[in-house]
Amino acid sequence: MKKLHSNQRMSQIVIHNQTIYLSGQVGGIDEDVAAQTLTCLDKIEKLLEEVGSNKLKILSATVWLKSMEDFAAMNTVWDQWFDDTQPPARACGESVLAHPDLLVEVTVIAAE
Repeated sequence: MKKLHSNQRMSQIVIHNQTIYLSGQVGGIDEDVAAQTLTCLDKIEKLLEEVGSNKLKILSATVWLKSMEDFAAMNTVWDQWFDDTQPPARACGESVLAHPDLLVEVTVIAAE
């Protein structure tokens, strides 16, 4: 097992048995939901590339929205980001996020 970008609370990346687990990624608190979603996905892409993977190898994703009213706006960005590939399995729900200005958080599991 390998853990990267760790602190006392969590690791940004955990690799076990050729599977990559990423912690939840969030956007900037001064962004709207579309921009936050794109920021999340860009962070995910960079973390996966760091360990030799990419978005084509994402197995599943969990998307948390502050409000399901943002579902369509988030999906517009999501659909564009996965336009060139089949998207992963995904769950999406509404949740209270770690900061009141966060609108979306995304976590993924990917293959190496």
